[in-house]
Amino acid sequence: MHLKLSDGEVWRTMDDPKKTKMDYNDLNKLLDEMDSVLRRNPLDALGSVYDDLYTRNRMSIVEDRDLPGQDQEPPVQYGTGDGFPKDEEIEDAAPCKSLEELMDELNGLVGLKKVKDDVKSLTNMVKIMKIRKERGLPEVDMSLHLVFTGNPGTGKTTVARLLAGIYREIGVLSKGHLVEVDRSRLVAKYVGQTAPQVMEVVNEAMGGVLFIDEAYSLVSRRGENDFGYEAVDTLLKAMEDHRDDLIVIVAGYPDKMEEFLDSNPGLQSRFNKYINFDDYSPEELMAIFDRMCEKNGYKATDEAKEKVGKMLETLHEGRTDSFANARTVRNLFEKLLTIHADRLACKESVSDEELATIIAEDVGKIDLDEMMR
Repeated sequence: MHLKLSDGEVWRTMDDPKKTKMDYNDLNKLLDEMDSVLRRNPLDALGSVYDDLYTRNRMSIVEDRDLPGQDQEPPVQYGTGDGFPKDEEIEDAAPCKSLEELMDELNGLVGLKKVKDDVKSLTNMVKIMKIRKERGLPEVDMSLHLVFTGNPGTGKTTVARLLAGIYREIGVLSKGHLVEVDRSRLVAKYVGQTAPQVMEVVNEAMGGVLFIDEAYSLVSRRGENDFGYEAVDTLLKAMEDHRDDLIVIVAGYPDKMEEFLDSNPGLQSRFNKYINFDDYSPEELMAIFDRMCEKNGYKATDEAKEKVGKMLETLHEGRTDSFANARTVRNLFEKLLTIHADRLACKESVSDEELATIIAEDVGKIDLDEMMR
């Protein structure tokens, strides 16, 4: 948790119950613990202590009405400026999964055989390197940063999230969360803002994986008012400074990623491991469709499945830049739900079976030409 306050400001704020909304007994606990931590890591430690005390309910937060004589003012906000992170902003909000659970989830993904093999080999290599280090054998200086290449919808973000958890479980990362960003989170519009913006993202990702989608967009614009190259330089320095507890994965189309890596010699030296994500086959796309139906409490009749299968074959064979693999399947599925709902809404009574069943008539109403555009 990153605090946008100086040490003195944080201390004075914590010592004011009107702003922090906590009673004096709790303040004493908080200040005592802060005092012991300040000497080790003055800024980040304050945030982590406050967050730890808050989330574990070690202090009693009281309402404004419980503070007699105090004017009602909004409490000071910590973190990114919006208070504590919302659940949807925290990738690893769920309880940590074990290594076995994470590997099972990886193996359970549709297709991606080569990707799964690459992740397993990478995991095995890291395990052995750690054992060698523990036994006093020479260390090999290896970069764990990765390049994910592939078209949209091929599972890159999902695998990155699993890899973050795997690295946590084998002791490479302290937290194992995933922070996903694009150019808009890293590059500012005005002079002097880009480097701090990059470092804010880096601090957010510390202990986990920073996943930069369409990384080539950082250097795709050339002009005196573009700060993409500054973002890359700042990121490279941060990667070196925090190499023990930060892994960066850059992702995008194969040809464009090569251009990105060629734009800066520092990128080539730090990103030397590639994992390629192939497009799904028609059979794999159909398996993804079946899983979407099952997960959402729907089923398709055999005739409907046959039509969906043929439709996916056509989309796969004629795929253009707009084809997005699993995302295309998702779009098809959602269109079917709309058609299914329109059909049932006209009926006076609907059975549970009908509510859960997609029929061939529904599939026949899909505009395939529109989906191929």
